[in-house]
Amino acid sequence: MEPGTARMETYSDGVFAIAATLLVLEFSVDSTSPDLGSQLLHLWPSYLAYLTSFITIGIIWMNHHHAVSLMGRTDRTFLFINNLLLLTVAFLPFPTKLVAQFLQSDGEKAAALTYAATFVLMSVIYNSWWRYASGGRRLIAEGVPDSALRAVSRAFDPGVPMYAAVFVVAFFSPLAAVLLTFAIAAFYLPSAALFDRDG
Repeated sequence: MEPGTARMETYSDGVFAIAATLLVLEFSVDSTSPDLGSQLLHLWPSYLAYLTSFITIGIIWMNHHHAVSLMGRTDRTFLFINNLLLLTVAFLPFPTKLVAQFLQSDGEKAAALTYAATFVLMSVIYNSWWRYASGGRRLIAEGVPDSALRAVSRAFDPGVPMYAAVFVVAFFSPLAAVLLTFAIAAFYLPSAALFDRDG
């Protein structure tokens, strides 16, 4: 066990910030084309993918911030799981770019499946991250009420089944899958804001 979480938080915050910043690289226009307005309109898949991924990263960061505020220590296993979580966060700009490039064109199903699978994996790791830290109050700080732990667990519970459903939908309608991913982000936004205010 290592007392405190400051080093882990600093490292994690850096990865979240870099991943969110890299999302903007999916936007590009042809500087030789005279019709910039038309190009900007046709970038709507990029706008949708960017907004969905950015909001999701923001929510994950806010929930991460709140959950870590309940912890008083870390250990090597937890740091390893945290690195797996950050690995998926850092990977997110790639499937986001795939959706931006291929949605409503050839290859959209593969792009949507890659996007959805990334969220499924991220959700599984995030749940494991929290269950490890909170199980038996392993890493929880003294004085944190059990009600606070139950609130976080309830917020995390729907994640895996919802993203798994999106993965299935992606086989039939890639656009619907991306829109559902955005809807999940909207679903989590109020609880993430509440956690951040409380944390």
